[in-house]
Amino acid sequence: MKLRRPRRLRRGARLAAVSLSWGGPGTFPHRYEAGRRQLEEAFGVEVVAMPHALADPDFIAAHPQARADDLHAALTDPAIDGIVSTIGGDDSIRLLPLLDLDMIRVHPKVLIGHSDTTVTHLACLRAGVQTFYGPSIMAGFGENGGLHDYLRRGVERMLFSDEPPGHWPQNADGWTGELLDWADPANQSRVRTLRPSTGWRWLTRAGPVEGPLIPACMEVLDWLRGTMWWPALDGAVLALETSEEGPPPHTVIRLLRSLAAMGDLQHLAGLLFARPGGVDADRHHAYDDAITQVVHDEMGLDALPVVTNLDFGHTDPMWTLPVGGRVRVDDEAHVIEFVEPTTVD
Repeated sequence: MKLRRPRRLRRGARLAAVSLSWGGPGTFPHRYEAGRRQLEEAFGVEVVAMPHALADPDFIAAHPQARADDLHAALTDPAIDGIVSTIGGDDSIRLLPLLDLDMIRVHPKVLIGHSDTTVTHLACLRAGVQTFYGPSIMAGFGENGGLHDYLRRGVERMLFSDEPPGHWPQNADGWTGELLDWADPANQSRVRTLRPSTGWRWLTRAGPVEGPLIPACMEVLDWLRGTMWWPALDGAVLALETSEEGPPPHTVIRLLRSLAAMGDLQHLAGLLFARPGGVDADRHHAYDDAITQVVHDEMGLDALPVVTNLDFGHTDPMWTLPVGGRVRVDDEAHVIEFVEPTTVD
């Protein structure tokens, strides 16, 4: 299926804030306000909260229809240029029966978010519309002490240009998984400590491949197994990341074995894996070992390019990825390249 691309954003664009899962803004309003302000200041846009985006979290949890209505209203409102998720959560899956795929297809707009927003991205993919796996208002745009330059560059290149984004740059500025309690407003001005970047890890030497990119939070993707919302992975480059809950490496083994049992793992063009969320740096190599165990030792897929320790998802700063956009993975040149425009003018 050829995906419909949204119009690129420009300075002055109006972005709708939607709470698709957890009512984070109602729980930590100061964090939402920090993210809204930093997003507006960095990109010259205006953020408009949809009617239920800032509602009490108990209301948000009890009314998935209200969340779906906010998304539909943002899509159909001609005064709204794009949509940004306020935060993730764990129950966007309840929106799936309520979403109007025809409406999504007819009104392609920039939609950005990560984590549980995986569900909405895959719904849009099924509708034939390209979206963006990237920062949300509270996680990413709400970064303590201001936005990281790496995040800013990724958003600009993906959402504000109609040219092919080109090479995915490695993050040389450092990364952080430090947890600062959002319940304490004083933490918002406290800059998180960055650890030195160690670079991507190329686990194979299989030659260049190209295919549509499917980024997802691993745990959320697994919830969709066996449903109509499971993405077509034949020939795709699957990009997985793990949540702040820090699932153990054996969880990765189990998911990859499931993909193999379904026949999907064998038909991937490439496999990308983010720096694991929610775990200490000294445990990151354990995830590489888990991937290698299934992909190479058990399945013998030595021709499948595998790259790990990438900067997206539950690591900061994060790069923005086009859901369904074509990507080239060249493990000889150690380059990942976005080969086609992600938006239209």
